[in-house]
Formats: sequence, C-alpha cells, structure tokens
Amino acid sequence: MDVLDSRHMAIALREAEDAASRGEVPVGAVIVDGGTKEIVARASNRVELLKDPTAHAEMQAIKKACAALGQKRLDHCDLYVTLEPCAMCASAIAHAHIRRLYFGASDPKGGAVENGPRFFEQPTCHHKPDVYGGIHESAAAALLIDFFKKKRWPD
Repeated sequence: MDVLDSRHMAIALREAEDAASRGEVPVGAVIVDGGTKEIVARASNRVELLKDPTAHAEMQAIKKACAALGQKRLDHCDLYVTLEPCAMCASAIAHAHIRRLYFGASDPKGGAVENGPRFFEQPTCHHKPDVYGGIHESAAAALLIDFFKKKRWPD
C-alpha cells in the first residue's frame, strides 16, 4: 500500500467518524481520480438522515462523483471505503465501472465482495474492479465495534 492509498483511506475513516457522530453506522467512502489521485467525491452513510436504505456511503460517493464529473462511468476512478461493500453497493460499483476498490474491514455478515455472494465473481457481473481489502482494517473495525457497543450498552 502506498502513502496515497493510506491517506485516502484515512479520509474515508474521517467520513465514517462523522457518520457515527450523527448516529449513522460509521462507514465512509472516498472516490479518487486514478490518474491525478485527486479526490472527486467523499461521503458517509446517510441512511438515518435521509430515511433511505440505499443511502450507503458508497452510493452517496458514486452519485456525487458522477455529478461532479458529468458522466455515468467512473472507469478511471478508485473507491476507498471503510467497510466491505454489500451486494447493493457492489452492484453499483460494477455498474459505475470503478477501476479499483480499496476497503478497510471485512464484513462476514453483510459483505458481498470477499464474503457472502462474492458479487464480482458471479458470471452475471460485467465489470470487476481490482480489489484490495484490509486497508486500515483495525481502525475501520474499531469504529464499527465501538459504535455498536454504544448502541447496545449505552453508558
């Protein structure tokens, strides 16, 4: 992992922290131009705020990046997200033609990249990004563990 990958995941972690401060599941995402390494979009979960089950960090970041670039394909972009994407987000990643996916913590229960349906391995998936998991994994997992501990056992 190079320094830029680490920096971009650190920004996604800050987005996740922001989500947690608003009572959202702490997941953050950053979309970066693969050539220039400039941030195109950043987002965090907004499911509770928008009352929208599709308002995951990845979905929000993809929408923002497409709007910012004025295109429906992000084939020159990389996505950094703090949690392994679910099936819905993996499908959006494939449809947007994201070039590379970097994620932090694995999600054995809801993940769809290395766990569950392994979306990108299905014959019906027409675009598979390069996938790199475990980027700042312990920090991403700690945010989630702390968030759910506080939900279940508030002080």
